[in-house]
Amino acid sequence: MRLTTKGRYAVTAMLDLSLNYGLGAITLADISDRQGISLSYLEQLFARLRKQGLVSSTRGPGGGYRLSRTADEITVLDVISAVDEKVDSTACEGKANCHGEEACLSHELWTSLSEQIRVYLSGITLGQVVHNHEASKHADSVIKFDSIQVGQL
Repeated sequence: MRLTTKGRYAVTAMLDLSLNYGLGAITLADISDRQGISLSYLEQLFARLRKQGLVSSTRGPGGGYRLSRTADEITVLDVISAVDEKVDSTACEGKANCHGEEACLSHELWTSLSEQIRVYLSGITLGQVVHNHEASKHADSVIKFDSIQVGQL
């Protein structure tokens, strides 16, 4: 399985919305600036995310996008699937016709791997990723702060 920029950017943009959840509607221009993702590419992604019900939009001044549910209710797999990203490690796209019209010797291995990836990504919410990111940033600042204190003693 190879996750393309479409899936990576969609997850990153949704994480940005998650981080800014309480601030109201977030413009795609703001996400573009913060994350370094092309505005036109974000427009394409958010059309798909809105169609799949993961975000809602508001037009006009003060408009933008919001998560349609809390970050704890949206999985990474939801986001990847919404932008038509495939979570499949098989060469035959799961059709079992990889060796002529039959499954190849390793078909079940790759099918099992694909299922494990789906299970893993469906078990991680945007809220968990944001929480882990924030905890990691906090831990780094505590370590840096502690090292300054020790160095000054």
